[in-house]
Amino acid sequence: MAPRVDKEQRRKEIAMACIDLIHEVGIKKLTVAQVAQVAGIGKGTIYEYFENKDDIVFEIMNIHIEENQKQFLEVIQTIKSTKEKIFLCFKFVLDDSVENIKHFNGYKEYLSIVLSDENDVMCEFNGSCKEFFNFQLRKIIQEGIDKNELIPQAMSLAEGLLVFEKGLALLKMSEKNFDAKNIGESFLNNLWELIEVKK
Repeated sequence: MAPRVDKEQRRKEIAMACIDLIHEVGIKKLTVAQVAQVAGIGKGTIYEYFENKDDIVFEIMNIHIEENQKQFLEVIQTIKSTKEKIFLCFKFVLDDSVENIKHFNGYKEYLSIVLSDENDVMCEFNGSCKEFFNFQLRKIIQEGIDKNELIPQAMSLAEGLLVFEKGLALLKMSEKNFDAKNIGESFLNNLWELIEVKK
């Protein structure tokens, strides 16, 4: 009798095998045949784990975002300053390193699919990602208030900061010469001047 396959685990393994492929060819040009070849399985086997190409892309993006959130939680533990922690929440849109731009462009393509297809599952997933960062940002601000680094009114800015970050990301995606790093850092530094406790 053949051993029972953990379908969720196998699904993740197939998606993990294709993470670099998605950056090489792009989401729109990615084919099920390419996924099967990279994963070392038959094309028909792909459909035992995924409904279609979008389902594969969703799983790959899910893995990327889970890894990003895990890395965020590890890095945040090493940072003492509340200001630096707030800046970390903006790293994805402010970081212009080659590696980050590769991920940013992948997210841009993914987002275009979410917006054009009105995919409820993907929209729900995006909502859960927003909730993760909303919780983290509120926690950071509350810690800053508790340490007497921030004025109590700073908490009311948490939602607006997340909206600002999404706006920066959208402008970075849609305008050729938009300087998200300079504008974002300038805004955050000026905001810090307003919300820090003056000593």
